[in-house]
Amino acid sequence: MIQNFTGKTVIITGGSNGIGKGIAKSFGKEGANVCIADREMEKGKEVVGLIEKAGGKAAFYQTDVRVEDEIINLLDKVLKDFGTIDILINNAGVSRFKPLFELSTEEWEDVVFTNLRSVFIGSREAAKRMAQGGRIINMASTRATMSEPNSEAYASSKGGIVALTHALAASLQEKGITVNCISPGWIQTEDYQELREKDHLQHWSNRVGKPEDIAKACLYLADPANDFINGQNLIIDGGMTRKMIYEE
Repeated sequence: MIQNFTGKTVIITGGSNGIGKGIAKSFGKEGANVCIADREMEKGKEVVGLIEKAGGKAAFYQTDVRVEDEIINLLDKVLKDFGTIDILINNAGVSRFKPLFELSTEEWEDVVFTNLRSVFIGSREAAKRMAQGGRIINMASTRATMSEPNSEAYASSKGGIVALTHALAASLQEKGITVNCISPGWIQTEDYQELREKDHLQHWSNRVGKPEDIAKACLYLADPANDFINGQNLIIDGGMTRKMIYEE
């Protein structure tokens, strides 16, 4: 891929672990200024170190996306440090799978505040600070359109992200900002080698996904040339959700 991101500044929430870490490393390789926002400082700084060791530029900003002031502070600091915000990837999220009748309202709200409310605040505030267009990419999930028992909080938050994405795309078109979301399926972030053959064969691509699969999609959607993709939900799941029968 041509380095379209040299000099571009990308913010990745939840960038210290898992999918976010994979996204951060990929943008670092492409020459972007990578800003990692996360609660986990030690792991975040480790990712910064990996990017810098590979010759990239990165910075860590300790941020709790459940707190509006911390999101605003993050954006102001990045703008001060790098002079521009070009790409926001709303990746931070938590999951809580708990029997419906044991799930408290407060627990449901915590998941929705972390996963969905933060996307609204972050997107609104980033868009104010994007001077000449920009890209916003939100991390949804295949669970936005399919469920299993005890997933009410997570499903609500991810379904909301899909709807919020196309609403934001409509509202931000005049600023030249595109807004899209990605719905990952099964993405294994650790111990990939321990997966079973039948785990891989549940996918038409004959393998379980990796963070790099999501990172490639982020690079594609964030590419300055790809401005004709807007308000979309890109499902990346190896074909798994198109299957009629799931193996337990």
